[in-house]
Amino acid sequence: MRSSRSRSGNWGDRLFGGASLGFALLILVLVAVLVGELAWNSRLALRAFGPAFLWSQNWDPVQELFGALPFIYGTLATSVVALLISIPLGLGTAIFLVELAPPRVSETISFLVELLAAIPSVIYGLVGLFVVVPWVRTAFCPSVSAALGWIPIFQASPYGVGIFTAGIILAVMIVPFITTVSREVLLMVPRSQREAALALGATHWEMVSTAILPYARSGIAGSIFLALARALGETMAVTMVIGNRPEIRASLFEPGYTMAAVLANEFSEATSDLHLHALIEIGLVLFVITIIVNGLARLLLLKLGRTTEGRS
Repeated sequence: MRSSRSRSGNWGDRLFGGASLGFALLILVLVAVLVGELAWNSRLALRAFGPAFLWSQNWDPVQELFGALPFIYGTLATSVVALLISIPLGLGTAIFLVELAPPRVSETISFLVELLAAIPSVIYGLVGLFVVVPWVRTAFCPSVSAALGWIPIFQASPYGVGIFTAGIILAVMIVPFITTVSREVLLMVPRSQREAALALGATHWEMVSTAILPYARSGIAGSIFLALARALGETMAVTMVIGNRPEIRASLFEPGYTMAAVLANEFSEATSDLHLHALIEIGLVLFVITIIVNGLARLLLLKLGRTTEGRS
């Protein structure tokens, strides 16, 4: 009787293990198929332009000359601006929620932060178009240009739409990722770390800066990479406020273009096969960059988990 139950249980375990393995392999197959489809449907652009597609600045559908550098630059520039704004804001909010805020206040603010991630991107685009763009055009840009106009990246532009405006919108959109993940990472820091620092006479700030942040640095870096991946792929909100000009300019106040935005704007209007394949190759480049960024974030979070287990 026991033998038959044992064989039945072993058979069920094998079936469960095989099915789980099959589902995991299916994900890998789907990713491989997606990469293969993107590569196959961009073959004309790959054959026509080769690696030069990545550093060419020409984007002329009429002459069928295509280069992705303006879009790569716009994507990276807006993401860097967004990170410079969102990292202090998100990390500071996470530290406040974990170390300073009363439980009821912490729960309320955590809910509001998570709510920001649920707002549709088109709403952010509308807010950017009707609030941020006029503010940048009439107040921020003239003031910064008057003080720092001798620096090329701060030279004035009368448009209001541009890389800096898109970076502000992206910063608001990715703050919930940095705050939420960093908060969870800070909660993983053992209480003994805090008590040991305070017992040695450290102030609250010294405890956070010397005992908590170094312990959680890998997880915080992982949250930043996750936010970066989100910023790289954002489409609608950026399209509405960046200006959509395929040029590389030094000033952050000048209009730009991103890889996701050009796909949204031109994919349905491509009039030639080469134009269509060039757009798909941009999608392939964006897909590869996103996978690399997400992979680095996962490795950093895994490193934090192993470090925490080892110290415990």
